[in-house]
Amino acid sequence: MKFTEKNMDISRRSVERLILYRKLLIRYEESGEAHIFSHKLAELADRTAAQVRRDLMAVGFPGSPVNGYQVKGLIKALSNFLDDPVGQNAALIGIGNLGRAVLEYCWKRHPKLKIVVAFDNNPSKVAVNIHDCECYDISALEENIVSHNIKVAILAIPATAAFSISQKLLKSGIKAILNFTPARLPIPDNVYIENFDIMRSLEKAAYFARKLDSKK
Repeated sequence: MKFTEKNMDISRRSVERLILYRKLLIRYEESGEAHIFSHKLAELADRTAAQVRRDLMAVGFPGSPVNGYQVKGLIKALSNFLDDPVGQNAALIGIGNLGRAVLEYCWKRHPKLKIVVAFDNNPSKVAVNIHDCECYDISALEENIVSHNIKVAILAIPATAAFSISQKLLKSGIKAILNFTPARLPIPDNVYIENFDIMRSLEKAAYFARKLDSKK
């Protein structure tokens, strides 16, 4: 199946918002709140109440005109919608400074989405365990992607190596790539790719900082 907005049950932006709602609701519940109205969730998410209600219709968890949404139940409904019930494994390609930062950040952050294997071409970085993640030489990539039933990969490698590694990932059955490299990869329509260019985001932030500062 080709990955397009038209043949997916829900758009990627809707998924992003649902993930944000769950994160906000978890914090909201920790503050001792048991119920939340759509306008309050909209305020927290910087969205409109109508947008929140439309998004939550996809989850199939009804709210009440009197009490709003039951927070614990809504979190569970969002998790059932967003997560694989048996969990998903992910692979990290590149165990440099960025790769290690990704491992540190993601460790134990999501019980049903774990980075279980990592790969590098530096012998000093392999044959070790970092945050429950086994590290292998890049030559063992394809066999371990298959044996661990991994469909999600994170690229944290130099741009010059991104194309060749991405092709190996595709041959191994990867269905989604989080690309931290500046390389724009030729990915087939039946694979999802999320490009995250840190420098581009920093340049954009710097631009708006300069413009806002000039309006003092």
